[in-house]
Amino acid sequence: MAAYMRIPKTCQALLNAKYFSSVIGLRARLAFTSTARHAEFTSKRVRSMFTEFFRDRHRHKLVQSSPVRPRGDPSLLFVNAGMNQFKPIFLGAVDPRSEMAHYRRVVNSQKCVRAGGKHNDLDDVGRDVYHHTFFEMLGNWSFGDYFKEEACSMAWELLTEVYGIPPDRLYVSYFGGDAALGLAADEETREIWLSLGVPPSRVLPFGMRENFWEMGETGPCGPCTEIHYDHVGGRNAASLVNQDSPEVVEIWNLVFMQYTREVDGSLRPLPQLSVDTGMGLERLVTVLQGQRSNYDTDLFTPLLSAIHQSSRCPEYRGRTGQADDGNVDMAYRVLADHIRTLSVCIADGVYPGMSGAELVLRRILRRAVRYSTEVLLAPPGTLASLVPTVAQILGEAYPELYRETVRIMDIINDNEAQFLSSLKQGRGVIDRTLQKMGGAQLFPGSVAWSLHRNLGFPLDLIGLMLEERGVTMDTEAVDRLAAEEEKLKTHTEGPNRESCTELDLHSLSALQGAGIPHTDDSPKYRYSLDQDGRYVFPSCWSTVRALYSSQSLVSEVREGQRCGVVLDQTCFYAEQGGQTHDQGYFIRDGLQDVLFPVEAVQQVGGYVVHQVTAGDALRTGDRVQLFVDTAHRLACMVKHTATHVLNFSLRQLLGEGVEQRGSHVTPDRLRFDFSVRGSLNVQQLQEVEQKVQEVIAQNEDVYVQELPLALAKHIPGLRTVDEVYPDPVRVVSVGIPVPDLTNSSTDRPTSVELCCGTHLLRTGEIHDFVIVAERQLVKGVSRVVAVTGEEARKAREAGHTLVQEVESLSARLPSAGSALCTAHRLSKEVGQLTDAVENVLMPQWQRKELHHRLKAMQRSTNTAIRKLETSEAAGKAHVLLEKHGSKAVVVDTVEADSISVVMKVVNQYSDRAPGTKVMLLSHLQSGRVLCACQVPKGCSALSASDWALAVCSHLGGNAGGSSTVAKGTGNTQDITEALRWAEEFACAKSQH
Repeated sequence: MAAYMRIPKTCQALLNAKYFSSVIGLRARLAFTSTARHAEFTSKRVRSMFTEFFRDRHRHKLVQSSPVRPRGDPSLLFVNAGMNQFKPIFLGAVDPRSEMAHYRRVVNSQKCVRAGGKHNDLDDVGRDVYHHTFFEMLGNWSFGDYFKEEACSMAWELLTEVYGIPPDRLYVSYFGGDAALGLAADEETREIWLSLGVPPSRVLPFGMRENFWEMGETGPCGPCTEIHYDHVGGRNAASLVNQDSPEVVEIWNLVFMQYTREVDGSLRPLPQLSVDTGMGLERLVTVLQGQRSNYDTDLFTPLLSAIHQSSRCPEYRGRTGQADDGNVDMAYRVLADHIRTLSVCIADGVYPGMSGAELVLRRILRRAVRYSTEVLLAPPGTLASLVPTVAQILGEAYPELYRETVRIMDIINDNEAQFLSSLKQGRGVIDRTLQKMGGAQLFPGSVAWSLHRNLGFPLDLIGLMLEERGVTMDTEAVDRLAAEEEKLKTHTEGPNRESCTELDLHSLSALQGAGIPHTDDSPKYRYSLDQDGRYVFPSCWSTVRALYSSQSLVSEVREGQRCGVVLDQTCFYAEQGGQTHDQGYFIRDGLQDVLFPVEAVQQVGGYVVHQVTAGDALRTGDRVQLFVDTAHRLACMVKHTATHVLNFSLRQLLGEGVEQRGSHVTPDRLRFDFSVRGSLNVQQLQEVEQKVQEVIAQNEDVYVQELPLALAKHIPGLRTVDEVYPDPVRVVSVGIPVPDLTNSSTDRPTSVELCCGTHLLRTGEIHDFVIVAERQLVKGVSRVVAVTGEEARKAREAGHTLVQEVESLSARLPSAGSALCTAHRLSKEVGQLTDAVENVLMPQWQRKELHHRLKAMQRSTNTAIRKLETSEAAGKAHVLLEKHGSKAVVVDTVEADSISVVMKVVNQYSDRAPGTKVMLLSHLQSGRVLCACQVPKGCSALSASDWALAVCSHLGGNAGGSSTVAKGTGNTQDITEALRWAEEFACAKSQH
């Protein structure tokens, strides 16, 4: 006899399932039909209803969306799910001082991009009416609070009662188990849905692919249950669930985080059970607005209308597949989707580029441009003109779109212009290749791959262009070249070396379960100046709390063993905030003559882990004394304080629009990335350096104080970056005490930032500051590299020396016109100085100035060389004309040291004897032969390129050119025989 199902606690107060389903279903159908017809559910209202439901009814904390660039997660190109920003919580690696460490119930709407990596929808966008590269993920989370029962109940309540979706339109799926992995079916979830009134025929089991969610190749994962919606209704559509049917679509996925996927593929239970749900706003709005297509909702219709106004095609009609003549409606969908992705990504600091996420965004932009110009016949600039419409639709939820509208449009326009130029160039390459193919039907894969890799041509575009010409692309060769490049990239990057410092999730849980307190790293800030003005970094005594080796906690390590060491307190700085970690060593109590070198220091989940190669046996409970490498630490402090002053100076010079996009501080130099419309010119570089030098000269005090995060964020002029800050947070202010900033007792602008790094006590210790490099990483983001102190002085000296050398060379330049050998020598010197200026560490503003001067000098020497070569060639041509006259074929030698002179003599001879076929050879002392030839236009019997190639190949070399002019090189000891062979070849060809 079948057992009765268990009714969850949350449903005990409800009526029986059949009555609940019928009453709620009737009420929901009435409400749903009415609201859909009156378009009551705008996208803005649907979004706010979701967040308010969980915030107000179920005590969830509303958290803002994180940017689409992942925070410190190299495993992801983009944030592709709502849970990405909460990954540290699932991994147990969250900073215990941060606000995130206290999250239990959370709700938000997260900006997501799925256009690369494990989750990639790019190729599907436009082909159907529901795939997107950018979408908004509505989600609610529980971190060790509620689990399956409450998650399912809240989801059902929201969909059927708040949004009024008829229950008879909904189907749910659950994990049906996997025997190979030893995972049983999730019968608990099935019972929960049945208790909520969902008929058994609508609760459907599926396997790993459909109902087991994984964040990536490794990390938190677990079974999931999905809610699907039937757009048609009035039928049993269970057979269409998870069948990619446009009529029955998934709208909500509830993931139950129970496991973590290890590197070896195995699953281990998580120490804390959590819930991660995700519902695409676009699909939900489609349902609530009574549409079949996401593109027929108010998230897209204003964009489609704007596209129509700019194109020369009929308005959007929503067709797909073969019904979509000319792929016009597909092009509408591609533009509408891609401009949202481009706008959101660029606003969040991801710009079209040549690698990683930037390369994906470049592909998206170029795909959009192609559909815009070639399918919709829209003029250049159409794509960027859609950005204000995106901001109008999404700006209320994501105000950065309003702030960055102009920058987004500029970047899109610049990249579009570059691509259109590449298209023109690429078409020329294709045309020339087709001519060389001589009627062959298989286009070379090497050329196609070059177009794709170097000019950014989408491979599908190359295929279409070739198809129009009746030719196919050698896809096998293209695939082989792509695989080779990927293999080379993997080999270059090398295998990931397992780090002892990355405590795994279970070891972190074990430390916490054993009651081991988080590491006290406050001693890293306990340094001071002695009476002589020198920095003193005191050592500190600590106790070994844990040892980590080979992915597990151990009680002892042996001599020579590499391990991670967790101490109760440390004076070492762990790598964070852009500042590299400290170096140094510690010694074991009672073993003073054995050093334990500290190679790296990282902070994981509140524990500071020191990477050490044991100099002797080490056990938990041992007492050790820590010594920081003071020179290394002080150099980092200098660079970090200089970085803050640089950030402030750039903002003062270029305006409040300057935003930090990244920084890195090492003992040798500092690197700072920031948003700016164009590369800095010479004057701007000088002014930035001058502003930094002024702060150094004033020897300002550097004040550091911890404040509650909420109070710190209200400090006027505060600079922050996209990070999760601890609470309380350290405020670093240059020249003004922090209390004066919080009580607004000063309006003087200064550098003030939230920062966990170590800093100087006074700015004078920077001593000197020089920007030694500056370039645009991508359009809109520049990177400066700077040095300080002694390195800055050396850079100035190097720059001064090069200026003197350029001045000296400039004074000798007028002599370039006196003789060809002098001009060549001066040209070579200009090239050598150019290389030196490019590679020597020197002030960047000075480098730019010298580059400008050297380019002018190179032009001058090149002009002198051309004039002298032309004059010399004229004399040699005159001598040869007197010797040979207008013979049909002239083959002779000429004394010249460069192919350029030989070519000019041939040209001048041909100008004076236009009917003559001329080849001249210059036999150098080394045995090398320079060859140049020219034949009259229209000469069908002899091609110049064939003639030169034959002769140079005969001499063991190579040649190239056109049918009228060609040149090449070879080697011989018998120039007379070479002349005879060249003349006989020409005569033989001319007789045919």
